Amino acid sequence: MNESAPPPEAARLNSQGMLALRAGNYVDAERLFVAATTHDPMSSALWRNVATARRAQGDDKGEMEALDAAINIDRRDFMAWLRKAELHERIGEKAQALVAWSGVLQMAAHASDLSPDIAAALQKGQAFVAHATLEIADAVTTELAPLSGTMDETEQRRSQAFVDVALGRRRTYVNICEGLYYPFLPADEFFDRHHFPWMSAIEAATDDIRKELEALLADPGDALRPYVKMDAGVPENKWSALDQSLDWGACFLWEYGQPNKAVLDRCPHTAAALASLPTTTLPGRAPSAFFSILKPHTRIPPHTGVTNTRAIVHLPLIVPENCGFRVGGETREWQVGKAFAFDDTIEHEAWNDSDHYRAVLIFDVWNPHLTIAEQNVITRYYTAADATGFKFAR
Repeated sequence: MNESAPPPEAARLNSQGMLALRAGNYVDAERLFVAATTHDPMSSALWRNVATARRAQGDDKGEMEALDAAINIDRRDFMAWLRKAELHERIGEKAQALVAWSGVLQMAAHASDLSPDIAAALQKGQAFVAHATLEIADAVTTELAPLSGTMDETEQRRSQAFVDVALGRRRTYVNICEGLYYPFLPADEFFDRHHFPWMSAIEAATDDIRKELEALLADPGDALRPYVKMDAGVPENKWSALDQSLDWGACFLWEYGQPNKAVLDRCPHTAAALASLPTTTLPGRAPSAFFSILKPHTRIPPHTGVTNTRAIVHLPLIVPENCGFRVGGETREWQVGKAFAFDDTIEHEAWNDSDHYRAVLIFDVWNPHLTIAEQNVITRYYTAADATGFKFAR
């Protein structure tokens, strides 16, 4: 891209070309702009002017050649790309127009102080992309409809995510572990129920578990404490609003592999239900199980967890309206007595926009994609590492 002053002759010819353009003398304008490019061949702006003159004459092929010349000089020439997107759309080249408009809109996302004319053009581009995406989505939906009845839960979720990613309607999220990362496990947001044959049993205990929680909350003593407790001196961050606050409170039954006997004794049905499950067992680390209490009009910010070796299970107990939970690109509403499991090393967040508190039993189990042998590897890894005296916190 040539950022220096244009050669005098190129500037003179360009000035004359602009006068001809304003006067409606498009042929003369084109001739003058083309002549200017011979004196300043690395000016993308001059080729844009050539394209403008050719557009005014209805010369689609010549306009495309001039816009390509401008882009070949400067691949970041926003206006050249915008005009090229408009041209593709105008002459009915839908596929090329979709690609060009998508690129223009991405470039515009980083721009500021756009003129009203450009803003209006971008609105038309957004409408074109939205319509094209909907047209493709309708065609794909029709094509795939006969397959839906032949696919299981996993296949349906993955294939729908594939379509949404391909159409630009969904982000792809990856594992971000604050601690131990186990390679090559699927980065799935929500685990499918068939991995957890015991899930219906814990769901059947929902009423008993909820009653024990309500009795506990009627007189919690020191069992209910803030979930977020930052160390002194930690700089202001996304957790500061919840630091030392019961807006997000927790009553732990198990914490880092240690039983909280006082709470377990007050919640015998819950304790028995948890004892029947294949929870993760890592001395000093797992299992963890707690009642999570989210007060009205409270949000848990987007965050990621410690390790992808586990799955986090939610059993909703008390769920008012206007509550929600997002993991990666999928948002779900809690339903009382309907458990689900997810990978908390994928970005997730929760909110309670109601006027009542929300309560969920949360506990961890092994990531279902780990084999028994791999679970044993992880357990022995920690046993050996800790025995050296250099105990890992993670």
